[in-house]
Formats: sequence, C-alpha cells, structure tokens
Amino acid sequence: MREAIPTAQVLPRHTSEAQSYAAKLGLFSGTMMVVGGIVGSGIFLNPAIVAQRVHSVRLIVLAWVVGGVVALAGALVYAELGSRRPLAGGGYIYLREAYGKLPAFLYAWTLLLVIATGAIAAVAVTFASYTTALLGLSATARVPLAIGAITLLSTINYVGVRPGSITQNVFTILKLAALALLIVAGLTSTSAGASGATAPSLAGSNVVLSLGAAMVPVLFAYGGWQQTNFIAQELVDAERNLPRALILGVVIVVIVYLLANLSYLAVLGVGGLAASAAPAADSMELVLGKTGRTFIAAGISLSTFGFLNLVILVSPRVYQTMASDGLFFPSLARLHPRFRTPSGAILFQGVWAIILTVTGRYGELLDYVVYGDWIFFGATAATLFYFRRRERSGLEPESWFRRSGHPVGTIIFLMAALYVVVGSIASNPGNAIKGTLLILLGIPVFYWWNRKNST
Repeated sequence: MREAIPTAQVLPRHTSEAQSYAAKLGLFSGTMMVVGGIVGSGIFLNPAIVAQRVHSVRLIVLAWVVGGVVALAGALVYAELGSRRPLAGGGYIYLREAYGKLPAFLYAWTLLLVIATGAIAAVAVTFASYTTALLGLSATARVPLAIGAITLLSTINYVGVRPGSITQNVFTILKLAALALLIVAGLTSTSAGASGATAPSLAGSNVVLSLGAAMVPVLFAYGGWQQTNFIAQELVDAERNLPRALILGVVIVVIVYLLANLSYLAVLGVGGLAASAAPAADSMELVLGKTGRTFIAAGISLSTFGFLNLVILVSPRVYQTMASDGLFFPSLARLHPRFRTPSGAILFQGVWAIILTVTGRYGELLDYVVYGDWIFFGATAATLFYFRRRERSGLEPESWFRRSGHPVGTIIFLMAALYVVVGSIASNPGNAIKGTLLILLGIPVFYWWNRKNST
C-alpha cells in the first residue's frame, strides 16, 4: 500500500516555504468559484436539447433534478477529498496518492493539452462572438477580441489570486443577476407557451431511453464544480471552507437551473423549448421584446467571461504541481516571489490557449477528449475508497468532513460518470479513439520527464 505524504509536509520540489501559496480566499470567494465554474453558457442553450429528447414538462424537470443530485453527490465526494488533502492541484494530488504518478500525470497532461486550454479558447471565442454582435463589430474582430480576453485575464491572475478572485466574484454575481431577471421575467409572464409549438409524446420504454439521452447535456451543464479543489491551498481554513463552498455552490446552481427551466417552459412551452436554438434569448424576446434578447446576449457574454476567468485562474495550479514533481518544465514549478502565483504555468497556459484560438483546432480537439474529462472525474472520485481504507487502517486521520452516504452516493456518481463516458464513445467512436490516443500520447512524455528527473 502506497504511503501518503502528510499534508503538513507537502511542499513543491521547486518551492520554498516563503514562496508557497498564500491562503487569502474566504468562503464567499470559494462559493463564487464553484458557481462560476458550473454556470457558463450551458443553461442558456442546453435546455432546448433536453426538451428535444424527453418532450414532457415532468421529464424535463426530472432530468435537471437527477442531474443536480449527481452533481451534489460528486461535490460531496470532492468535498471530503479536499478536506483530506487541501492542497493545490486538487484531482492531481488525489490521483497521485491513490494510483501513482502516471495516472496523475495523464490527467494534468490532458488538462493542459486540451481540456483546460481548449475550453479557454472555445469560451473566449464564444465571449467574443456575443460581444462583437452586441457592439456591432465586424466578425473579423472575434479572434483578436478572444485573444485580448485571454491575455487580460491571464495578466490579472498573474499578479495575484486575490485580483483573480475579485474578478470572479464580480462576474459570477453579474451572471446570477442576469439569470435572476430571466427567471423572474419568465415566471411572471402572461405569454405562457407563446410559441404554440407542440412536442410529440413518448410511450413505454422510450421514456427511459430518452431520459437517459437527456442526461448527457444536463450533466455537462452541471460540470465544473471540481475546479475549485485546484486552489484548495489558497482558501482560508480549507479543510472546512472547501466542503462548505462546494455544497453551497452546487445547491445554488441546482436551484437556479431548475427555476430557469421552469421559466423557459412558462414562456415557450415544451414544444417551443424543443424547437428553440436559443431558449434564453427566445424567452426574453417574447417577454420583453428585442431589448430582452439584447439583455440575455449581454448576460451570456458576462457569463462566458466569468467562466473564462475561472479556468485561467485555477488550472495552472495543476500544471505547477505536476512540474514540481519533476514531470514538466521546471520553470512551471516556481511561484512568483512577489505575487505567489504559478506565473510560469499561467504564461504557458495562455500562450498555448492563444495558439489553439488562432488555429481554430480547439473545437475538434475538445470533441476528442471531452469524454476523457469524465474518465478522470470517475477515477478521482474512486480515490475516496483508497483514503477511507487508509483511515480504517489507522494510516489516515479522520477527515473533518466525512460525508454520509458513502459508498452509495459515491457509486451513484461513478455510475453517472461511466454513463457519460460510454454514451460519448457510442455516439462517436471515432472521436473517442482519437481522444484516447491524445491521452495515451502522454505516456512517453511521462517516462521521458520521469527518467530525466531520476538522473
């Protein structure tokens, strides 16, 4: 059995005590990061896909409730893991201790190669697309604006975790305010089912199959809460505040998502929601006219900008931890002596994300490995069995946050992760093969760095 390193003794190989991460963020900032990490553009668009697959008010609501339960189950797992190892790097740390360096490296490798950087590029372009339309700019301004957003937010997060968290708090509050207006406008509207569209009904066994298919966009819309674990070391009293932030943040999102869907249904009806390419914009236009559509476009722009900041803020902590293990460029392992941020990792991430943005390959690459994200979700959640076993053996102190419902809740989350992975492979096996190859490409890279570090 692999011995875990006691929390108090964990310091990056290339980081001194004076240069370690500073705990500057409180419960509010942690909660806003959880909310900001989940709420992107999904809730503005994905409800239409869900409605297309289930065609029923009850099943639509059920799908979002089940998705919320799965998200909360996963958040509870990560809450205990974060309480046990409140260290920078989150999932990388848990995978390394439970399974060894190679699986942890493949997680960080995939995150850096595509998952985080590809998401940065994709979200930056989405932000730029909405913003150029709002400002009446030419479509040629999209890529420069996307690059400018990546550069600006990378700079903000380079100079300190506090400026990055303040930016996150502001934009998370703004996106929640936009969703609140959408919800209130929809639920108080007199134009219920205004589209007049109808949806076909489902019968018998089709209900189960359709509900299962609807869960894929729902679970993707709920994803992102795990990213707050990346910055655990920078939370004040992380053993307690990280679990609190995860639970509070996910509960807030579940409530907002359910109310938003009820708002869409109140305005568009089931058939109108299923037929809509942009349910949030269509709902607001029916209620408030063109002003409503403009408002929601601004809300999506703010939401994507906030999500972009979150990914840029938290992900470099994983690369820095990987590099501090001697598994990547040493310059990425160092913290800035003044700002105490992973400055090298932030710069590397920014440059690679900009390259992906310019080449336009980010969408294709993300399609390849998006299922891999859920493989790592499941693998990371399963590490809780390892830590619980160590605790029973007396090798691990009891966690301050020891979630109830384990192993049932953990198994539920693992089954959901397996469902997404299998569903993604079945729907596009070609992409799955390419994604697997991209992930496995990290194996020779790992052995090269590991051998170099050993000599």
